[in-house]
This record gives sequence, structure tokens and C-alpha cells, in this order.
Amino acid sequence: MSLELAIRWTEILLSIALIQQSLEHFFGLRDERLHYFARLVLSVLLLAGIQPQWVCVALFINMLFILGRFQGPYNGGSDLLSMLLITCLCAVHLMPNAQWREYVIAYLALQVVFSYFKSGWSKVVHADWRKGQALRDVFAFSVYPVSERTRAWADYPRLLCVMSWAVILLELFFPLALLSREALFAGLALAMAFHAANFILFGFNRFVWVWAAAYPSLIWLQARLDLLG
Repeated sequence: MSLELAIRWTEILLSIALIQQSLEHFFGLRDERLHYFARLVLSVLLLAGIQPQWVCVALFINMLFILGRFQGPYNGGSDLLSMLLITCLCAVHLMPNAQWREYVIAYLALQVVFSYFKSGWSKVVHADWRKGQALRDVFAFSVYPVSERTRAWADYPRLLCVMSWAVILLELFFPLALLSREALFAGLALAMAFHAANFILFGFNRFVWVWAAAYPSLIWLQARLDLLG
């Protein structure tokens, strides 16, 4: 994947993620609706490829207003990744040459890889995650409006222990996906299956598109590393 194609696919997938986020706020308070209506319009422009450099700058400014409105990234990981993507796209369009644009996209990709590893490390050091108890608590006591069938998974501790270790190992070993094209696509498929499962089971709908938006940078970086090797 070329650098230009990676940037364009990042813009397209991020636009979809931001449009989804914006639509969720249409019935919020007045100032909240104003910020997200602006984000919706800018996201549509970015999706269409209209003046992406200035649209990304405007999205960055819009992001600062939203951070002020909610006193930080109120929706956790999906907001943090959205912020990283917006900031990197803004930066990549302001870079003076292709080499600096490569640095920005490589930084984005490495941040994504590190975020997976860090998440796995934060789990493996806790006995509750290693034993499957943490995941069991998620199913049994989740504050999210999940079905009784989903909550019933808490009655299968051995299965949840296996699932816990599957998640931990995926996240800890995700950096190895950069070793080859085949390993990367396998890693991305497993990671996306994990995010999709969270959406199906718990309704974490924001994670799917925003994480997908980060994947073109990984595909580009792995191909770049192959060329350097």
C-alpha cells in the first residue's frame, strides 16, 4: 500500500467513524449538538475528499472544542484513538515533504501497535484476568444494557478463562504482526473480530470503525519495513 493510499483510506474510515459518533449526539444539549453537527459536516467533506488538508485542520480545532465541552475524552479508548487519528491526519497534511509524512504515519502505526500491547500487559499482570474472573465479572455485572443470554456467559468460568487468555495473547503478541504481510493480515482479522465481538455482546459500536481507520497505517508500515529489510 502506498503512503498516499494509506492516508486516503485512513481519511475515509475515520470519516465513517466520526459520522457515527456525530449522529449519536443529535439529541444532546444544544452546545453539544452544535459541536457534533460541525463534526458531521467536516466528516462528510473528508469522506468526499474535498480539501482534506483544511478539513483535517478544522476537525482538529473541532476536537479541541469537544474536549473542552466534556472536559476530556469522555468515551475512553475510542475517543483517544479518534483524537490520535485526527491529530496525525492534520499533521500529515502540514508536513513539508513525503519523508515527514512517512514519519507521521509510522508514528500512528506504532502507537496503535503499542496500544494493543499495553492493553494486553495491563491484563496479564492481574490475577483476575489470568484466571478469567475479570471477564466473568464483565458478563455478570456489566452496566451496559446486555441481554440475559449474554449475562449467562458468566456461568461458564472455564470458557471465560480461555477467552481471557485468547485476548491477552492476541494483544501481547500483536507487535509480531509487523514481521510479515501474512502475519499482519491475520493479526488484523483477529483484532477486528475481537472489536466486532465487543460490539455484538456489549454494544461497543464506536470501536469497530475507529480501529479500522487505524489499520491502513499498519499495512503501509509493514510494507515499508519489508522494503527496508
